[in-house]
Amino acid sequence: MSATEVKTKTEAEKARVVKGGSFVQENQKSLLFIAAAIVVMIVIYVAYLKLYLAPREGKAANQMHVAQDFWANKEWDKAINGDAGYPGFKKIIADYSNTKTANLAYFYLGTAYLNKGEYRQAIENLSNFHGDDNMVSAEALGATGDAYVELKDYDKAETYFKKAADKASNKFLSPLYLKKLGLVYEAKKDKAAAAEAYKKIKSDYPESAEAQSIDAYIGRVEAK
Repeated sequence: MSATEVKTKTEAEKARVVKGGSFVQENQKSLLFIAAAIVVMIVIYVAYLKLYLAPREGKAANQMHVAQDFWANKEWDKAINGDAGYPGFKKIIADYSNTKTANLAYFYLGTAYLNKGEYRQAIENLSNFHGDDNMVSAEALGATGDAYVELKDYDKAETYFKKAADKASNKFLSPLYLKKLGLVYEAKKDKAAAAEAYKKIKSDYPESAEAQSIDAYIGRVEAK
């Protein structure tokens, strides 16, 4: 590289630096305004979490335990609507939206409706539940599949049982949902897919409760 080329390159680099510096200087007020706005947004968000959401979270959790007791005792109407001054899951969701407690209430409310035979309501509420825990999330997906089975929408039931088995990824829930998936395939007259679902239980979850009697299911679909 010649001296002239080096000089030209150096001058070009200096020009870029000067140009960049000029941009900062010319837009200093705007950049400071943007930085200040970001700081204000962070402060507002932290205040929202600590001063607004956290107290609501505590109140919601304190009120939901009675509804959970009703749910555990299979008193579905009381769990849904409350009783004697204690709110049910519907009111907790309405009064404490955007809280973790209200999110969990969707799961309880959906399964309560499922047990009452109100399958559309069950699906609607279970679909509003969003959980980080794989077990509860898998149960919500599986319960949604159960509701679709009752509505004889086997295509959607198939989708949800697949999701539930994958989400659970354990020897307790996965074989349960695989078995339900197999039964859905039988309802759809898809013997090959049913056999595959049942065989997966036998191969992947041999110690599960479902595996102990799965040979009968495999034999049934392979004999048809």
